[in-house]
Amino acid sequence: MPASVLARRYKRVLPRGEQREADTSNGKKLTKLTKLTSEPIPSSSSFDLYDFTGNCFIMDLISKHNIVHRYEKRKLLIAINCVAGLAIFFFGYDQGMMGSVNVSIDYGAYRMKYGDVLLQDGANQVEVQNSTLQGGIVSSALLFVCSLFRLLIATSKVSVYYLGTLVGCLLGGWIGEKVGRIKVMALGAVWGVIGASLQTSAMNASWMICARLVNGIGTGMLNVIVPVWATETASHTSRGQFVAIEFTLNIFGVVVAYWLGFGCSFVDNGFSPFVWRFPIAFQILPLLFLLGIVFFFPESPRWLVKVGREAEARYILGRLRGEDEYGLAEAEFQDIRNIAELEKKSGKSNSYFHMLWDIMPRRIGGGSSGNLHIGRRVQLVIWLQILQEWIGIAGVTIYANDIFSQAGYSVFKSRWIAGINDIFYMKFSTLIAVFTLDRLGRRVTLYWGNIVMGISMFLSGGFSALAQQNQNNESKRAAYGAAGAAFTFVFTAGFGATWLTVPWLYPAEIFPLQVRAKGNAWGVVGWSIGNGWTRTRLKPPSHSPQTLLLPIMFQNIAEKTFYVFGACNFISIPIVWAFYPESNQRTLEEMDLLFAADSPFNWAAEKEFARLKAENPDLVQAAQRHQSVVSGVEGGGALRKGSRGMSMVPGAGKEKRSEDGSDGRDEKVA
Repeated sequence: MPASVLARRYKRVLPRGEQREADTSNGKKLTKLTKLTSEPIPSSSSFDLYDFTGNCFIMDLISKHNIVHRYEKRKLLIAINCVAGLAIFFFGYDQGMMGSVNVSIDYGAYRMKYGDVLLQDGANQVEVQNSTLQGGIVSSALLFVCSLFRLLIATSKVSVYYLGTLVGCLLGGWIGEKVGRIKVMALGAVWGVIGASLQTSAMNASWMICARLVNGIGTGMLNVIVPVWATETASHTSRGQFVAIEFTLNIFGVVVAYWLGFGCSFVDNGFSPFVWRFPIAFQILPLLFLLGIVFFFPESPRWLVKVGREAEARYILGRLRGEDEYGLAEAEFQDIRNIAELEKKSGKSNSYFHMLWDIMPRRIGGGSSGNLHIGRRVQLVIWLQILQEWIGIAGVTIYANDIFSQAGYSVFKSRWIAGINDIFYMKFSTLIAVFTLDRLGRRVTLYWGNIVMGISMFLSGGFSALAQQNQNNESKRAAYGAAGAAFTFVFTAGFGATWLTVPWLYPAEIFPLQVRAKGNAWGVVGWSIGNGWTRTRLKPPSHSPQTLLLPIMFQNIAEKTFYVFGACNFISIPIVWAFYPESNQRTLEEMDLLFAADSPFNWAAEKEFARLKAENPDLVQAAQRHQSVVSGVEGGGALRKGSRGMSMVPGAGKEKRSEDGSDGRDEKVA
């Protein structure tokens, strides 16, 4: 029965003779219900109006306009995925947009003044003459020295956009742990709208630098909180598919940005301010739409449990799993609550500094998280994101037009071929991850991606070298250039199906509930660092020196840079094999057990996890048996019997004894 109908039939009053009770833990009164008529309460109403215990009028807690009351299970998950995808679409669009903006004449030559007008093959654009200024606006290394604003203009060592994402992700992770996921998404959208408005109206370089910084903060907030919200609402059997769909929309954003910029470049032969102002302003539309609908969506049930709002969490979790899976939802709720209680005992130092420093030995202040090993997880997600850039996507993205030009294509043709590559990237490769990520797992997905991309990089570099050696033979140069261009398509296909999604999914999966948003922020930090090292365009080579590695590499070793990318791909395989445990098909609550081993190596983690499964045979079958993964034992949250007193927190492991003297480890929390 719909909640609206039940709401009219039931009054929020107490049975006669009982004193009115109120629970003000979340600032709202919760009262018991009594029925006006003698009809029994329909069993189907448990998910429509009540929490699982039937003693909370849920409409007091969650707005009646929230879609959680209307949809459940698959329909609710699809709706959540659409909103998360909209936020990630903005991320992709914002990244792809600046490619066309940077070469527009009014922007580069007249407003920012870092280049001259270049007329070639009917494609009028800007040839960069001051790469220092362009790099300061677009992308460079991350040096947190923006107190002197002129330094942002004077040096190419500062990436204001990636600096903004760095600040935004840390800020968003911190706020997200306090006020929830939904409010941070709204705040990120507001920052993005302000930043886009400032960029659209920019009149000079200083103005644009400030606007890019603001825009980057909004992007960082959305990047850190959206994957967390998605993974905390999705089932553990489909988390990968959930996030893969979102990043398909991320590439769709890149595609829209590229072709919109390409189309606008023909307005007034490329001289109109509309060429760059409209593509920038266009991103305001999805942000306003996101801001307008996000508050009609449910909060993460795991965050609600963390802050003690269990009635709301139970109801939302029930709607996410469906009425027909009542036992499964209740078991999942109990696991979330028990793990949250255990993690609260793991120490009070959950600041960004303590998370990072936790990897150090105890004698110098590290190891404060005990068996949770948060510092190890921080290092894993940072380096996974850095590796994502160094396997070659930065080079292929930035230098694709040069590769196509070697094939004898004109500037105009090179641009639309690059656009076709983006469509191929989105329509085919990213969709592969949607159907394979939860079947193959995270590790195997990264392995086969490295193999495909590594081979592609070596072949692309080799054919590019042959094209350079045959400059006087037009037919051979074009043939070798075309072969090199073809392998860039193969590379982007492999990247989109593998390494595009996993480095964003993994950080949102592996961190404890108490610091999940902050943990994902460290992943975005790694992404910002990786981009800051790589994504600066140096053209022509004779201009002011750069300190970034990628431009220097292309300037000095040219196409041999692709050999470095190929080597990085094959080096990544043993790194993933040795240090990154498999998170696929494991609940978020099981991640603390997966990282319980003291050794950083994957085989030790899997061995310890297997031992816990063997000694607790109902551990991995908890969801199917409608039981809890861990026992809510006082004194540190020891595992159930056979755990040898092991605890997830330092100093724990004391066993609770029942009144008759029996071992309390065999008891479960109801």
